[in-house]
Amino acid sequence: MAKVISTLFVSADNVAEIDPAWHFPYFDENMGRAVTEDYATSDVLLIGRVTYDSFAGAWPGREEAGEADAGMARQLGDLRKVVVSRQPLEFTWRNSELLDGELAEAVAALKADPAVGGILIPGSISVVQQLLAAGLVDELRLLVHPVAARTGRTVFDAGDVPYHLTLLSSEVFPTGVIRVIYAPAANPVPATYEDAAGLVGDAADA
Repeated sequence: MAKVISTLFVSADNVAEIDPAWHFPYFDENMGRAVTEDYATSDVLLIGRVTYDSFAGAWPGREEAGEADAGMARQLGDLRKVVVSRQPLEFTWRNSELLDGELAEAVAALKADPAVGGILIPGSISVVQQLLAAGLVDELRLLVHPVAARTGRTVFDAGDVPYHLTLLSSEVFPTGVIRVIYAPAANPVPATYEDAAGLVGDAADA
């Protein structure tokens, strides 16, 4: 069964709709390594139409230009790209296709396909939110920037049920960026304030 991994750049206040003005000042070799590791997990990119349009408008030209990021551009071009869109699309970027069917059912089928080694969702906030709600995201990889963006779409949408997560790993970069990798977790044992009250030390004893 292939894993579905979401990778997102986020601000300290949970905004995942990045602004280059607050994102790129924190992009260093550590973040570059993290991004490389994330893309190495998968042989299928699952992306929303807006993200696809952004990628397809930039990466083919970067590959053709043959500059410093041409290797990454070539890697992205070679990957199978499955695009989530409610409208038909004409693809100009190689190895691109439209997701066939409803999102949750189609992604469940992709996960079960023995020919698929892993599925990576870069950005694509609405796709991630829908698949979180459907219980189809296996890992949530966040690069948390030390900035409060104060505006923009957040990772998690509003809902009645909390998402409990387990921390698989974390790493702090010299820039202050924190890389955290979460997986879905079962609900914790119920607890109340009374359960926690005795765990806080007396300030007078400090």
